[in-house]
Amino acid sequence: MTFPMSNIDLSEIGLSEEYTREAGAYGAGFHLARVSVQHRDMYKVITAGGEARAVVSGKLVYAASAVADYPVVGDWVLVDREDDRSGSAVINTILTRNSSFERKAAGTGHERQVIAANIDTVFICMSLNKDYNLRRIERYLAIAWDSMATPVIVLTKADLCDDIEEKLVELDSVAFGVDVVVTSSMSEGGNRGISKYLKKGKTIAFIGSSGVGKSTLINRLMGGEVLTTREVREDDDRGRHTTTHRQLLVLPGGGVVIDTPGMREIQVAGADLAKSFADIEEYARNCYFRDCRHESEPKCAVKKAIEDGLLSVKRFNNYKKLQNEMAFVERKSTMTPAQSEKQKIIDMMGSLGAHKQILKNKPKNRR
Repeated sequence: MTFPMSNIDLSEIGLSEEYTREAGAYGAGFHLARVSVQHRDMYKVITAGGEARAVVSGKLVYAASAVADYPVVGDWVLVDREDDRSGSAVINTILTRNSSFERKAAGTGHERQVIAANIDTVFICMSLNKDYNLRRIERYLAIAWDSMATPVIVLTKADLCDDIEEKLVELDSVAFGVDVVVTSSMSEGGNRGISKYLKKGKTIAFIGSSGVGKSTLINRLMGGEVLTTREVREDDDRGRHTTTHRQLLVLPGGGVVIDTPGMREIQVAGADLAKSFADIEEYARNCYFRDCRHESEPKCAVKKAIEDGLLSVKRFNNYKKLQNEMAFVERKSTMTPAQSEKQKIIDMMGSLGAHKQILKNKPKNRR
């Protein structure tokens, strides 16, 4: 979105007194800005003067030791100028993140990738058609709670569903204390339920699979076709639009939204299982053994809850899966470089023995 080149009230897009004080500690010569677009190594930032192209300073690049050390959409940063009329603004400093939605970066390592920062509310979008998946909602909730933002489940395409009440009952069993909003882009008032979350100074991030209707919903909120969408495919009820980069948009009535690329299966970098699986954690506290793994131990309260029909086996299995993923991430984060390299070989080959066998059978170069 293009902004006028003057009179931008940064408080309307989330600037707080805390950020103003933190910026002041760096002295004169810097300007506060918020990252609005991130596309590979290209950035745009919103300053008091409008939206400007920006690049990362060499000093910041040199100091970065991981992907998470680079600016992301939603970050508050310090730049050397308020506009790009004399060249791109230079991002010198990233201010402290109050919240961040993260996932494990692609590959077999343990590195975290920050998807968006300084979010107040995370809209977990899922369409009420073939995309609907209770286990995926559990995964999103665990990551959203870990981000320090408040999750809200937004069910889209209500016009394509004939068992909404049944799905809402299902959600009640997994989304404890989480608001659920049902929307439809087909009716004029189909998005009315989310208006109470849209406030000046507040930031909402939209996450979910490609084609669930995030862009259509954001266009409605923006009051125009800001994001390109394409009609739903008949074979799987999914839209064909895919956001390819993250971007922050200022709503006409105040507040901002962050659109993110579709993520059908998000790899966990951090998860708050105590909040997202509060029922299982409560059952576990009543197990006879404190270190009960809920497998073959006697007097296991979790297994009894499953036997009594109080806990779904599928939900418990998803909980264990996330536990294992978290343990794996934690284990890899404490590995030495040599241990990490060995683990990478095991991940790729299945075992160190298989790797040695390949090297043994590899033809030697002839001189």
